[in-house]
Amino acid sequence: MTEQPGLSAQPEPPKKPFLYVVVCASGIAGDVGELITAAQEQSWDVGVVATPQALRFIDAEAIETRTGYPIRSAWRAPGDPRPLPPADAIAVAPATFNTINKWAAGISDTLALGILCEAYGCGIPTAVLPYLNAAQAAHPAYPRSLERLREMGVLIGSYRPEGGGGTDRFRWEEALDLLAPASRRPN
Repeated sequence: MTEQPGLSAQPEPPKKPFLYVVVCASGIAGDVGELITAAQEQSWDVGVVATPQALRFIDAEAIETRTGYPIRSAWRAPGDPRPLPPADAIAVAPATFNTINKWAAGISDTLALGILCEAYGCGIPTAVLPYLNAAQAAHPAYPRSLERLREMGVLIGSYRPEGGGGTDRFRWEEALDLLAPASRRPN
């Protein structure tokens, strides 16, 4: 058999599934590297989408070095190349009160929310790890928003707020546990 120029005799190895990690502005956002590392160890390629306010809480340079991709936070201009491959799954961690309620209401006023709102229509598996305080969780909009997200098929983490937070109970890897079936989907 004659090999054609540019074609390999061996099939290309399957690409890794691509995970978008959506990071919201929270005191624990600086620890998002834990999720990125765990995802990479589970054979995900990872790109980060940050809310505009989250950029103040994370080490963008370290994240970009670790993932090999720029952090997305703003809409790209028409005609600009897409800096990230399409998502096979999305993990929203930490997810704030603001993001959860806007997302459930279909508000798309940031790139992160736009991606989350479109993910539903595209059938992209999405997991959310809420991180908020008990006073915010007591607001009547919050449980309704979680219920709406569940109805949309969003997988919701087990974190429950007490008092002012509790970073020792936030399990970054839970997002990967929730998304495990998505990591095995054929591309």
